Amino acid sequence: MTLPSRFRLSGILLSLSLVALVGAMTATSASGAPAPVEFKMVRSATTVAANCLRGAGANVSVTNVRGVQRMKIFAHGLPVETTFVVWINQRPNAPFGNSWYLGDVTTDDDGDVTETFIGRFNVETFTVAPGSDSAPVVHPDGLFPDASQNPAFAPVHMYHVGLWFDSPDDALAAHCPNAQTPFNGDHTAGVQALSTRNFPGLAGPLRQVPA
Repeated sequence: MTLPSRFRLSGILLSLSLVALVGAMTATSASGAPAPVEFKMVRSATTVAANCLRGAGANVSVTNVRGVQRMKIFAHGLPVETTFVVWINQRPNAPFGNSWYLGDVTTDDDGDVTETFIGRFNVETFTVAPGSDSAPVVHPDGLFPDASQNPAFAPVHMYHVGLWFDSPDDALAAHCPNAQTPFNGDHTAGVQALSTRNFPGLAGPLRQVPA
């Protein structure tokens, strides 16, 4: 049975209205979502001084997602199939201040890597020790043994991001200094490869991310 033209017209108008409504809802949702904070990481002061890792860098975006942040890191121009360690730091350069071990990334056969971390990466990112107390000693030996007790300190904010070689041997293979640093799980990392030293020391890029 063929519907009268007025019913066909009403149906068409209803369909168009629904499409417009869905489109408006989508646009509102998209426009209402907070825009990600985007920034770059550059070669660290150590690698620049050693004239290694030329062309390396990283693009980072941080997005608020229901009470936490999603940090996406795309690093490029690094040695191939090599593991690096990601940290949140109080300062971008040595001695770095308070630092938080975020995770590991491993480059592909082009020297690139993309990784996403979920955590607290915004203007409220901080560490605090209301009092001194005993601490677990998991790694008692080596150049950087664990402390058996923490010092007390007031809240300290950390707004910088750093990337370290996981081992001094990997750094040496990339013609970088082969010094050992405490910036991996067993405190036997290599030197810093990338950092956010392109931002002021007390105003790292995470300070731009709203809580």
